[in-house]
Amino acid sequence: MNAPAVLQRMSPTAAAAPDRFDRRLIAPMILGAILNPINSSMIAVALIPIGIALGAPPAETAWLVSGLYLATAIGQPVVGRLVDLCGARRLFLVGATLIGVGGLLGALAPSIGVLVLSRVLLGLGTCSGYPAAMTLIRGEADRTGHDSPAGILTVLAVSTQTVAVIGPTLGGFLIGVGGWRATFTVNVPLALACLVLGALYLPRTPITGATGVRAVARAVDPVGIALFVATLVTLLLFLTHLSPGLWWLMAVTVAAGVALAWWELRTPRPFLDLRVLGGNLPLLATFARALLAAITSYALLYGYTQWLEEGRGLSPQVAGLVLLPIFGGGIVVSLLTGRRTEIRGKLVAGAFSQVLVAVLLLFVDAGSAIWFLLVLAVVAGVPQGLNNLANQNAVYFQADPERLGSSAGLMRTFFYLGAITASATNGIVFRDGATTPGVHELAIVMLVASGLFLVLTLADRSLARVRAPGS
Repeated sequence: MNAPAVLQRMSPTAAAAPDRFDRRLIAPMILGAILNPINSSMIAVALIPIGIALGAPPAETAWLVSGLYLATAIGQPVVGRLVDLCGARRLFLVGATLIGVGGLLGALAPSIGVLVLSRVLLGLGTCSGYPAAMTLIRGEADRTGHDSPAGILTVLAVSTQTVAVIGPTLGGFLIGVGGWRATFTVNVPLALACLVLGALYLPRTPITGATGVRAVARAVDPVGIALFVATLVTLLLFLTHLSPGLWWLMAVTVAAGVALAWWELRTPRPFLDLRVLGGNLPLLATFARALLAAITSYALLYGYTQWLEEGRGLSPQVAGLVLLPIFGGGIVVSLLTGRRTEIRGKLVAGAFSQVLVAVLLLFVDAGSAIWFLLVLAVVAGVPQGLNNLANQNAVYFQADPERLGSSAGLMRTFFYLGAITASATNGIVFRDGATTPGVHELAIVMLVASGLFLVLTLADRSLARVRAPGS
C-alpha cells in the first residue's frame, strides 16, 4: 500500500486541503468542549427539585456541584497529559463514552449517592473536550504550516466559558419539559453525537516507540498523579466546606504538595514538569489570571443569581432572563474582538470591566430597577467575552507545544479552583440568606479579585509579545 493511502486511512484530516484548517474538526471540538460548562451551570436550577424528589437536604445536594468540580479540576490536567501522549481522538472517544454512561446513570438514579456518582462520571468524561480541542488546533497548525484561524480559538473560548451562562436557562427549560432527570438524560444523545463526530473526523494518531503502550504507561507518572490528586482533593474539600473542624485538611494539602514537588523534581518523566513551569513565569501568570477571573465570574453566576430571586424577589424565570445579556454580550464581544491579534489590551479591558461590575453590585438593593439590573448584566458580558479568550490564546503560545494538552488542562484546573473559591465565598456571605448586605460583601470580594487580576495583567510585560493567531 502506498504512503498516501496509509495517510488517508489513518487520518480523516489527510483529505483536507494541505494548507488550510480542516473545518470538519470544528463540530466535534466545540461539542466536546461545551459539555463541561453546560453541565457545571445547568445543575444550579435543578438542586431544589432534586432535593425534594430524593429527600436530600442542601448539604447533600451540594455534592452534586462539588462532585463535578472535584472530578473536573483533578481530571483536566491528567486527561490533558494523556491527550499529549496518546492523541486527541482516543481520549475524546473515551470521554464521550463516560458522558453517556454518566447521563444514563443520572437519569435512572434511585438515590442522591448514585446521582453524585453520575456527576463525577460526567466531570471526568467532559475533561477531554477542551485539552483535545487545543491539541487539535495546534496539530492543524503543524500540518498546514500556518497558525490556525483566530476564529477557531474564538469559537472555542465562547463554548468553554461564555456559554456556561446559559446553563441555568437551559436547565430550567429541560426541567419544565421533562423534570430534573432531563438535565442528566440530555447528555446521552450529546454523547452519542460526540462519538459519531469523533469517530468520523478526528485524526488517528499512532502511539509510537519501541514499547508503545508500555512507554505511555511509564510516561504518565502514576505517583505524581496520585500526589496531585491528594493535594487537590484535600484543598478542594477544605474550600468547599470551610469549617474550623477541617483545618487538618490544609496540613494534608501542604504535606501532599511538598511530596508532589519533591517527586516531580526527581522523576525523569514528571506529570507536572515543575522545572519547565517554574521557568515559564508568563504561563504561571496566565494560570493565576484564570483563577481570579473564575472567582468573579462564578460569584456573579451563582451569588448574584441567588440574590435576584431572594433579595430582589424575582421569579426563577425572570431571573434567568435578566442574566441572558451576560451570555449574549459575551458572545458579541468575543466575535467582535476574536480576530484582533493583541492579547494584553483584551485582558486590561476585561479587568476594568470586572472592576466596574463589582462597583455596580455595591449599589443594588431590593428596589433596584430592572433596567439597572440589565445594564449590570450587559457590562458583565464584556469580561466574559474577553478574559477567557485572551487567557486561552496566551496558553496556546506560552505552553510547551509537546505539553499543550496538559497545560490547557491545568488552566482549567485553576479556573475551577476559582469557581470553588467563589462557591465557598457565596456560602459565607449568604450565611443568613441571599440578602442585599450579603451581595454587597460578595461585591467586595469580587472587587479584590478583579483588582488583583488588573495588577497582574499590567505587571506582565510578556503579554505585549504574545499575539493571537493571524498576526
